[in-house]
Amino acid sequence: MVGYYGYYLIAGILSMVGMWVSARLKSKFEKYSRMPLSSGLSGAEVAAKMLRDNGITDVKIVQGQGMLTDHYHPIKKIVSLSPEVYQGRSVAAAAVAAHECGHAVQHAEAYAMLQLRSALVPVVQIAATAQQWLLILAFMMLNTFPMLMLFAIGTFLVTTLFSFITLPVEFDASRRALVWLDESGIAAGPEHDGAKDALWWAAMTYVAAALSSLVMLLYMILRYSNSR
Repeated sequence: MVGYYGYYLIAGILSMVGMWVSARLKSKFEKYSRMPLSSGLSGAEVAAKMLRDNGITDVKIVQGQGMLTDHYHPIKKIVSLSPEVYQGRSVAAAAVAAHECGHAVQHAEAYAMLQLRSALVPVVQIAATAQQWLLILAFMMLNTFPMLMLFAIGTFLVTTLFSFITLPVEFDASRRALVWLDESGIAAGPEHDGAKDALWWAAMTYVAAALSSLVMLLYMILRYSNSR
């Protein structure tokens, strides 16, 4: 039982940390969205310049929907920027746009971790869909059909592994973005510091998600072991 109490304590702490990190990210984005970019470029223009500077001509930049929904689609070769980033002329817009283009540069250079992450996407999609049903059944039938818990553990193992593989991909994209922002002169000095701060908190959301997934996986393994 101590193990269960320990899990609930850790899970509760991680849940609060996750909410705190998300709130900090939103706060940082709002803060640096109010800091004008001295170059006057919009997020879309920053993205276009970074792609050009890296010799990438086959990636399209589009305006997406929602807030903080920015992403790079490696199959379609599309950098999708939220309206605030696409149209924004702020440090936050430049940082996010450069980060997403960092993924495009990773793709162009065949960055190993991005390739591994992309290869796992189909498997992860299946695992994520299956685990929401398996999890309920596994706990309900733990004593009568423990094999279901093993299947559920397998799906969580896949999604947890994916979460941790995502971390170096995200950190590397931010590193590439910050180096380029500095070397190109798009964001230097206080603007570069602001971009670094914003991207750091964005990365922390992935760290929190990975740790939460790991705790859930360990809890399921504990439950299965104690039922034997």
